[in-house]
Amino acid sequence: MKRVEILTKLENAGVIPVVRGNSKEQGLKSCQALLAGGMKGLEITFTLPNADEVIAEMVAENQDPDVVVGAGTVLDAVTARLAIMAGAEFIVSPTFDQETAEICNLYQIPYLPGCMTITEIKNAMKAGVDIVKLFPGSAYGSSIIGAFKAPLPHVNIMPTGGVSLENMEEWFKAGVVTVGVGGNLMKPADSGDYEGVTKAAQEYMAEFKRIKEGN
Repeated sequence: MKRVEILTKLENAGVIPVVRGNSKEQGLKSCQALLAGGMKGLEITFTLPNADEVIAEMVAENQDPDVVVGAGTVLDAVTARLAIMAGAEFIVSPTFDQETAEICNLYQIPYLPGCMTITEIKNAMKAGVDIVKLFPGSAYGSSIIGAFKAPLPHVNIMPTGGVSLENMEEWFKAGVVTVGVGGNLMKPADSGDYEGVTKAAQEYMAEFKRIKEGN
């Protein structure tokens, strides 16, 4: 049941921040700032130096059972296994990769590959993918969700790229299960403003709560 529990945590988290940075220290401080702002999911990307160490440390530090820590920008099965051994509970890729899907299935870890077409989505689902990452979301906008769900009503989609405070409600109303957010949420960290990251995280979580409560 491990996989089901992780998928539930991903859906409940609602907003999954995409953590990038120029150093391990920036990555750790960014993650801590996001959690301080009330976020329950972390996608720690492998463009971050020593990403596996950041994953391991955040998993070790985390005392909240609702928080889910995963790895992003995973390009192959070798990196996926490295992330899983470090404690990653989900794996995100910019594209679909069959071998990565298989290694994730072996360890009962959700795999969220980036897809842009209905063909890519179908192939990913056939390989056991539970949540498809629509990437980049900015290339389509929220109106594409209905088009994808017409032939595949059971598909679970997480848009990443192009999701903001201003349009997040549109994405959820269109039927996505969760959203990935990077740029504008993480930008303060580039100048060492981790309080700014916490404030941005609080704003996103407040908006997510408002959307879910229907206010």
